[in-house]
Amino acid sequence: MEVRLKRAYAMPTRGDGYRILVDRLWPRGISKERLKLDAWAKNLAPSTELRKWFAHDPEKWPEFEKRYRAELTQAKATVVVRNLLAQAGRAKVVTLLYGAKDEEHNEAVVLRDLFERVRYDKTIASRD
Repeated sequence: MEVRLKRAYAMPTRGDGYRILVDRLWPRGISKERLKLDAWAKNLAPSTELRKWFAHDPEKWPEFEKRYRAELTQAKATVVVRNLLAQAGRAKVVTLLYGAKDEEHNEAVVLRDLFERVRYDKTIASRD
């Protein structure tokens, strides 16, 4: 299974596989029908406080990434990710959808790493 990232504003394609929105807020101006979601994992999104502090400022990225990973650890996110991967079943692709314009500095980048780790390490969720 491959984990991909895609802006929520990009048109869905068959190659997206199982589509998961990872933002806490629904993307502005997009209907449910157009987004074609399989899951909305808003519980994996950064806290409102962290999101507002970061404000998509690339200079804050290293600190944002550190704080966000800490939030994910406290939230036992690996259990949530394992459940999402189970829901995706035999899909060859899982696409994490995000609303940010910056493709390199957003929560989906951090989450892709977590999804990859959980996917490869079947025991990781049991340790949380």
